[in-house]
Amino acid sequence: MKFNDYKYVRPDYDDVKEKYLSLIKDFSQSKTADEQYSFLKKINALSRNIETMAQLVYVRNSINTADEFYDVEKDYMDMTSPHFHGLRVEFYKQLINSKFKEELKERIHPQLITLAEMEVRSFSDEVIPLMQEENKLISEYDKLVSSARIEYDGKILNLSQMQPYMESKDRKIRKEAHEKWSGFFKENEAKFDLIYDKLVKTRTQIALKLGFKNFIELGYLRMGRSDYNSKDVEKFRGHVLKYLVPISNELRERQAKRIGVDKFKYYDIPFNFMSGNPAPKGNKEWIMERTKKMYEELSPETGEFINMMIDKDLFDLETKPNKQAGGYCTYLYDYGSPFIFANFNGTQDDVTVVTHEAGHAFQTYQSRHFDAPEYSFPTSEAAEIHSMSMEFITWPWMESFFEKDTDKFKFFHLSDSLCFIPYGVTVDEFQHIIYESPDMTPDERKKAWRDTERKYTPYKDYYDNDFLDKGTYWFKQGHIFSSPFYYIDYTLAQICSYQSWLRFQNDRKKAWEDYLKICKIGGSQSFLQILKSSNLESPFKEETIKKVASKIKEYLDSIDDMKL
Repeated sequence: MKFNDYKYVRPDYDDVKEKYLSLIKDFSQSKTADEQYSFLKKINALSRNIETMAQLVYVRNSINTADEFYDVEKDYMDMTSPHFHGLRVEFYKQLINSKFKEELKERIHPQLITLAEMEVRSFSDEVIPLMQEENKLISEYDKLVSSARIEYDGKILNLSQMQPYMESKDRKIRKEAHEKWSGFFKENEAKFDLIYDKLVKTRTQIALKLGFKNFIELGYLRMGRSDYNSKDVEKFRGHVLKYLVPISNELRERQAKRIGVDKFKYYDIPFNFMSGNPAPKGNKEWIMERTKKMYEELSPETGEFINMMIDKDLFDLETKPNKQAGGYCTYLYDYGSPFIFANFNGTQDDVTVVTHEAGHAFQTYQSRHFDAPEYSFPTSEAAEIHSMSMEFITWPWMESFFEKDTDKFKFFHLSDSLCFIPYGVTVDEFQHIIYESPDMTPDERKKAWRDTERKYTPYKDYYDNDFLDKGTYWFKQGHIFSSPFYYIDYTLAQICSYQSWLRFQNDRKKAWEDYLKICKIGGSQSFLQILKSSNLESPFKEETIKKVASKIKEYLDSIDDMKL
C-alpha cells in the first residue's frame, strides 16, 4: 500500500470518548496485572489510530495548504486534539495510580509512567479552550508563511525558492534576494506580531491556570524533560558562549576572507566559497537514486528501511505553491510508516535534509515494535541525535552527491553546524526572556532578540536592512511559534552528534552498533538514560563541550579553505 492509499477517517470525538472511557474503566477495574495490561494495549491501539488520522491530516495539509478538504480537517483537529489529549491524560491518571504499576513497569518500561506524571501536571479540562486557541494560532502562522509569493527574477517564488538566490555568487543578487525575502516578513510584520503576542499570552494563561508561575516550567513538562531543567540549559548556553562562540566568530572571519569581502554583511552568511557553495550534481530523482544506494550499502537495516520508504512513496520533497515551508519527519502509527517532508531547492540542504530526516525516519522504523505511541519517538533532544548523527554517519557517501566538491561540502557541513549552535542558543535564550516577561510589547521583544543575537552572533551586520536590524529575523523560525523551547534540543543533540562523528572515525562497527541500539530504544528511556545506553557523554558537562570544540577546531584548522 502506498501513501496516497492510506485512508483517512475523521475520528468522531463522541464515539472515541465513549470507547476510551469504557476502556479506562475496564483498565482501572482489572483484577490482575495481565488483565490490566490487555486493556492498556487496547487503549494504546485507540490512541495510535487517533494520532495516525491526525498526522495524515497534518501531512496532507502541509503538502497543500490550499486543499479545502484537509484545511477543514486541520481546523477540526486543532479543535478536537486537546479533547483527545484529555482522554489520554485520564488514562495516565489511572496508570499512575494502578495497584499493578510495578508489574506493568516490567512490560511497558518506567519512562511511560514518568511521561504520564508530567502530562497530568501539564493538563486540565479547564485549559482546553486555550489549547484550541493555541492550535488555531499556530495554524495561522503556518498559513501566513506558506502564503509568500515573492516576485523576483521574472518568477513568483515562495520562501524556500528564494534560497538559491540568497546563496548566489553575485553579491548584488544575494543582497537583493535577502531584501525581497525579508520584505515578505516586513509586509506582514503586524500579523506576525499579533499572532505571536496572542500565542505568548495564551500559553501564559494556560500556565497560570495550571498553577505555574509562568510558561517556562510548563513548556519543559510539555517537552517531556524529566532529568534536567532550565538552570541546566542556562549553564549549557554559558558553555556554548565560552567554547563555541569564539570558534564560530573565527569561522565567519575565515569565510569573509574566503569570499573576498572586507566588511561581512548578513547577506554574505549563506555564501561560503568563491567557486560557489557545494550543491548536489543532479535533480530530485538523481539524489534519491544515490540515497537508495547509500542506505543499501550502509547496513542491512537501512537498506530494508529505504526500500520500504521508496516503495510506499513516503516522501514529498519538491517545493511548490501552497506547500508549507521547511522539512520534517512524522510517523503514521497504524501503517508502521515514517513520512519525510522537505522542500528541495537545488542547494546542499537537499542532501542534508534527506539524511537528517532519514535519521528520524529510520529511528521510528526501528522502534515500530513498541505498543505505546509515546515510544515511537523519544523526547526531542534525544530524537535529534538520530537525525544529526545520520548526517555524519553518511559522510563516506557524500562523494556520490557532491563529486569534486565533497571536501568543500564536508568543511561547510561541519563549520555550518558549529555556527548553528550559537544561533540555536539565541533562539532558546530569547524564548526564556519572552516567557519570563509575557507582557512585553512587540518592540521590546524585537529588542530582546537583537540584544541576544549580538551576544551569540556578533558578526551579524544587517547593514541598511533596518527591518532585520531592529530584531525581526526570528519571524522566520517556525519553532518559536509552534514548539516553544524545542530549538535548544538541536544544539544539545548537535554536541552528541559530534561525538558520533568522532566515534565513527575511530571504530565504525562499534559506533554503528550503539547508534542502532538507541534507534531501537525509541522513546522508552529519558534523554540522559539514552546517552548512557549509547556511550555518549552529556552535553551539559562543560568538559564534553570543551573536548568537542577542540576536536572540531583541530579538524577545521587542518583544512586550507582558501583552496576549496
